[in-house]
Amino acid sequence: MELYTLLISKPPNLRRHCRNLRVIDQRSVLRRLCFSTISFSSTPTDSQRLSLSEDLQNKTLEILEWKRVCKQLSAFTSTSMGFSSAVNGDIPIGRTREESQRLLNQTAAAFSLREPLNFSGIEDASEIVDSSISGEVMRIRELCVLKKTLWSARKLLQQLEEVSSDDDSFERNYPLLEILRGCNFLIELEQKIEFCVDCTLSTILDGASEELEIIRSERRRNMEALDYLLRSVSRQIFQAGGINNPLVTKRRSRMCVAIRASHRSLLRDGVVLNVSSSGATYFMEPREAVDLNNNEVRLANSEKDEEQTILSLLTSEISDSAVEIKYLLDRIQELDLAVARAAYAKWFNGVSPILNPVTSENTSAVDIEGIKHPLLLESSRSFLIDDIDPNSQTSLQMGRGIGVECSRKLSDSMPCSSVPIDIKIGRGTNVVIISGPNAGGKTASMKTLGLASLMSKAGMYLPARKQPKLPWFDLVLADIGDHQSLEQSLSTFSGHMLQIRNILEVASKETLVLIDEIGSGTDPSEGVALSASILQYLKDKVSLAVVTTHYADLSRLRDTDVRFENAAMEFCLDTLQPTYRILWGCAGESNALKIARKIGFDVKIIQRAESWLEMLVPEKLDERKGLLYDSLLEERNRIGNQEREAASLHSAVMDLYHEIQDEAEDLDWREMAQMAKESQRFQEEFKAAKTQIEASVQEFENQLRVANSHQFSSLIKKAESTIASVVSNHRPNIVLIAEEMDEGSYTPKPGKQVHVKHLGDKPATVVEVSEDGRTLLVQYGKMRFRVDKSSTRAVSGRSSVASSLPGLRKQTRVTGNLRALGRKKGGEVSRGPMVQTSKNTVDLRGMRVEEASHNLNIAIASREPGSVLHVIHGMGTGVVKEQVLKILRTHPQIVRFEQESPMNYGCTVAFIK
Repeated sequence: MELYTLLISKPPNLRRHCRNLRVIDQRSVLRRLCFSTISFSSTPTDSQRLSLSEDLQNKTLEILEWKRVCKQLSAFTSTSMGFSSAVNGDIPIGRTREESQRLLNQTAAAFSLREPLNFSGIEDASEIVDSSISGEVMRIRELCVLKKTLWSARKLLQQLEEVSSDDDSFERNYPLLEILRGCNFLIELEQKIEFCVDCTLSTILDGASEELEIIRSERRRNMEALDYLLRSVSRQIFQAGGINNPLVTKRRSRMCVAIRASHRSLLRDGVVLNVSSSGATYFMEPREAVDLNNNEVRLANSEKDEEQTILSLLTSEISDSAVEIKYLLDRIQELDLAVARAAYAKWFNGVSPILNPVTSENTSAVDIEGIKHPLLLESSRSFLIDDIDPNSQTSLQMGRGIGVECSRKLSDSMPCSSVPIDIKIGRGTNVVIISGPNAGGKTASMKTLGLASLMSKAGMYLPARKQPKLPWFDLVLADIGDHQSLEQSLSTFSGHMLQIRNILEVASKETLVLIDEIGSGTDPSEGVALSASILQYLKDKVSLAVVTTHYADLSRLRDTDVRFENAAMEFCLDTLQPTYRILWGCAGESNALKIARKIGFDVKIIQRAESWLEMLVPEKLDERKGLLYDSLLEERNRIGNQEREAASLHSAVMDLYHEIQDEAEDLDWREMAQMAKESQRFQEEFKAAKTQIEASVQEFENQLRVANSHQFSSLIKKAESTIASVVSNHRPNIVLIAEEMDEGSYTPKPGKQVHVKHLGDKPATVVEVSEDGRTLLVQYGKMRFRVDKSSTRAVSGRSSVASSLPGLRKQTRVTGNLRALGRKKGGEVSRGPMVQTSKNTVDLRGMRVEEASHNLNIAIASREPGSVLHVIHGMGTGVVKEQVLKILRTHPQIVRFEQESPMNYGCTVAFIK
């Protein structure tokens, strides 16, 4: 630690000392510094520490690209104030755990809103307020902007109260209500502006003051008299030929008439105000109009003075209410950002984090599952980050809500470029050392943790699964990137050391420290020693420190102190590509020699490197340790593959469940439609029968009038025969309906015959009935098989009639039974429920052989792996079936195939590989 202190305490003295000694090698500098007598300054004061803390926090926000996250959020704001705050990275970050929790509660309340809040009409009036304080008189447009903002803010609170009318919604929305409640909406100021100003016409109203009303009334009377006088004079000039058209106009702020130059004598003692460019027309003020024009000018000036007085009074009112107005605008901005955070969370399906307190007795754990780096989610909305100019007019419009509408219209699909990671840091761990190959994701994972901490402090949801848990950190301090500076004569190593020195100066027990490539840029042995010393210091100094390194020696700190934890970035040696997954509890390897061997380096080079490595650190090549690590890694991969297969199978089963559910709903709809169709057909038959009977009766009555007594008996018999024929033609349908309504209530008995649906409604003999009465053992010819009772019906004399009315009984397309889930013998994964639906069935009946072969190949290619395909080929001549079986035997995607049931030779079930 003495060496470390000498190195980083006073960089200027260090540089001067190095120049005097004329040394370049860093190892020599470090060695000579151990014996140097340079004096350094004392511990910084509290004010210096606070300033340094703010500076380091700002640098960390820049390193973690916090401003880009805020720009993502800005697209979901609805006011120019919220947009400007977000796009500039000035959104509030909780300074205490309670403040961060309050922000999270606001986000949760906005997340559960049933309807969006209306921020329209709210403008950023802070500049108007500042101008009023400085004494600048407000213009009418500015007064109208402030009035509209106050009115819209009051309506916003009313809307929020309306959606929180019941007890449950009130409690849920209370964090949002709390923002606006207690604000002064300055209703009196709004009413004064409304009383004095007409915002539609942008004028001051007559009733704004009594003096203004008197002046305007007198001015109107004067103007009417002046206009009447000038129109009369203009008509006289016109009648005298002094002008082509009578014209009354204004020149030099005075009303006058136009007259030809040759006729100017018509207006003796008149005043010439202007002459046309050609000199042919004079604009003259008649002598009688001079007093009226003078009065108009006087009244106009008085009106302007009075209007300015009214605007000054309103400006004074605004200045007196400046504190309340700015407080109201701040609260509206806070509400806007809360709603924006909720919309942002919905965009990436975020979840609310749980903030654990950090105490000296109870160090908190980090448990975040499946989190993605927020900036890697922006590919589908790249315009939100790169194309936003905070000062452009488009950006200001986006802040008024247009940006929200634009973002809603974009695709909500999540980009798949980012790899979710799990961050699992156990309770009692203070330092995590992440190792692994270059470009393996160490830095990105560390930045993800830093951004997750900042987002949680700012009340933002995280793009993760389940509910993340992490401590609340007072500061997030990072040393990532190159701090080399030619201006300050800092090398890469010196820049890192200076940053780390400053971090250690301000860190506390509630601080998160992130250091990338600790100790790099100098001699490896001294870099390891210095890094180990820094980490030993950090374990007692901060709540959590996460560092990345290529020094394998630092991973051994876990063996001496349980407050250290190792993590490694997974690397696939088969593809020479990182998987970007974190292996917790493992020490990673750079895999340099393995990669070199894989890409074809000369064997002698590899062997010489291995010998040199064994001579340097022989314990690294311990065979048993390597074998154990490889075994554990292989077992982990196998378990991971099983987990992914189980998740895939579960997803497939759920997709099939929803598909069957949709089919069932479709069947219900078709059953109702068929019943309505049959009902309509029965009504039509009934009307037809009624019409036929009425026609027969009418014919009988007509013939009866002309018939004699001998023909009476034959007419009656003929009419009865006709009516009986009509009745008999329509009676079987009614009987059949009654039979089918009672069909489900029959109880088959052994020895009786039933119609079996799977046999095409052919009769079979009941051999045995199950104890619960749900299944039957039936015999058809020499074969026996068990069927559900619901798939049979009693044999009746009208079965032929029943078969002629399809659609009265509910039909189902589900022909298979759910097979047991799980693994089969030999490790084969079960294919889940084998249920026939419209999506997994191809019907080839009625097709030619070539057409059937083409459709079958397309159906096989469109099925997902591990699924089934029902191929309906029928029987017929057997040509199509033979071709189907031939294709299924030779197709590379078919594992096996079988008949759907022993009695159904018209459908074959194919199992996809």
